[in-house]
Amino acid sequence: MLACRQGANRKIGVVYELMVMGRGDEERLPLQQGLETERAAGSSAAEAKKPRRLSRAALAVCFLAVPAVLLLQRWQAGAAPEWLFEVEPPADDDRDIQDDMSDDLSLSRHIEYDKLLSGLLIEGFDEKSCQSRYQFARYHRNSPSIPSSYLIERLRKQEALQKKCGPGTKAYKEATKQLSSGQSINVTDCNYLFLIIHAGLGNRMLEITSAFLYALLTNRVLLVDRYKEIAGLFCEPFPETSWLVPSDFPLNYGEFTQSSPESYGNMLQNKVVGGNVDRSLAGTRPSYVYLHLDGNYGFHDKLFFCEDDQQFLQGIPWLIMRTDMYFVPSLFFIPAYQDELSRLFPEKDTVFHHLARYLFHPTNNVWYSVTRYYRSYLAKAEKRVGIQIRIYETKGILQRNGPFPHILNQILSCAQNENLLPEISMTEEAATETQNNRTIAVLTTSLSSWYSDQIQKKYDEHQTVDGTTVKVYLPSHEEYQKSRNKKHNMKALAEIYLLSMTDVLITSGFSTFGYAAQGLAGLKPWIMFRSENHVVPDPPCGRAMSIEPCFHQAPYYDCKARRDADLGKVVPFVRHCEDVSWGLKIVNQTQL
Repeated sequence: MLACRQGANRKIGVVYELMVMGRGDEERLPLQQGLETERAAGSSAAEAKKPRRLSRAALAVCFLAVPAVLLLQRWQAGAAPEWLFEVEPPADDDRDIQDDMSDDLSLSRHIEYDKLLSGLLIEGFDEKSCQSRYQFARYHRNSPSIPSSYLIERLRKQEALQKKCGPGTKAYKEATKQLSSGQSINVTDCNYLFLIIHAGLGNRMLEITSAFLYALLTNRVLLVDRYKEIAGLFCEPFPETSWLVPSDFPLNYGEFTQSSPESYGNMLQNKVVGGNVDRSLAGTRPSYVYLHLDGNYGFHDKLFFCEDDQQFLQGIPWLIMRTDMYFVPSLFFIPAYQDELSRLFPEKDTVFHHLARYLFHPTNNVWYSVTRYYRSYLAKAEKRVGIQIRIYETKGILQRNGPFPHILNQILSCAQNENLLPEISMTEEAATETQNNRTIAVLTTSLSSWYSDQIQKKYDEHQTVDGTTVKVYLPSHEEYQKSRNKKHNMKALAEIYLLSMTDVLITSGFSTFGYAAQGLAGLKPWIMFRSENHVVPDPPCGRAMSIEPCFHQAPYYDCKARRDADLGKVVPFVRHCEDVSWGLKIVNQTQL
């Protein structure tokens, strides 16, 4: 047993050394080798003469060392991803998240999948720490929209800027030092846009995308609020740097409001910044300005979208932005950015599609549930239909999710009228004659389970006219939105990506959750219109003009004419939204 004692001592020494020095797996002793050494030593006549208590002590040390080494191995490898959904994880598919999906389960099985998304992404990231980055294309059809070479060029320049000026660099330390001192500083190569994150997950994705495009247009480094679970949802998008603002950021940005003295709208209203044409400054140029672009913003806040104001803001080193909207359509009205936007996006209605695919890569904890659910329930179906259900019924200030039969009728009417789902047969004979082996998988996302249960019940009780089998799936049902709950947001993100893996989409009007899914997928959804007085709208849904999200609270002030105007009729590529009559969205049209 002496060898066991020596082997155990070696293991304890390795455990101690690894824990203290953080050394790698190459110094770990194989457990099987230690047991074989023990057996060999046990057969030695010399070792047989050692006291029994010493042998027992050594054996105890061996058993203590084994779990210690196993525990250390688990600690170094990281905790296994957690299954997020309420449904039990499939027993026949317990693989770790790997890019090993067989060709017959892949959306790209007939073509070579484009790992780098036509150049949006670059090689060099650690694949194990963020598997979704290079696996995204494996679970999505190749996009028919190819990013422009100029967009790819500008993304590489932005990555270099983020690395040069990001957290931890000398430039960042100097910029934050001057920011905290309130000194007037000269414009340098390192100017910043800091985005305060809030609202629900769909809104967060839209606001981050909007802020990133604005940073790209104005040559600013984009930093985002680290305290809103962004790191737990998305991987870092930029190589060799972080987009999360450090915890020692000098401004107490959580206290900024529309009426704050630092608010740009407030500065205009109080004539700290003067003149409608010449935005001259009465006094020293500030080191930062707060931009209040939330849904409750006022007239002076909305002047952010005017060219004169953009010229003034160009000279401010730090812009602190709070928004919960997709304000990209209004950037297309600013003359200084129009040529650049046309070069970046020759297909104008692909802004969110390309930028979201570039920016958002779910963390391994989220991606594990996405890919495992897809492989288990959706992959083998001949057709995948995504139905995103958002209920806007309220009682007082409380949102109600139903059950509402008129919403169920609207879903079925839309799906069947548009031939997205087969009609139900009223006669058993007709269904039997057209029996086939075709399967449609319906992925529903809703806070309530009632709608998916009822859809499945109808297809279980009646056969379809063409004999197709319809299976309905619901990954989770939270009953209420919990936008401040980390696990709730992880589930929501997983469901957005699952919806983006379907072949056709039905979405609820006004929902940013649906906007995010359609943009990632590159699909024009059928939008269900909001009902009034519990009556199904006629028609129940309509096809979207483009895959772009809607800017819900778009300004209607014509900066050039200096008066209110219908901005949905000014240029052919910005129109009013199908689901929000006063909103604006980008379309790929050349004529009014």
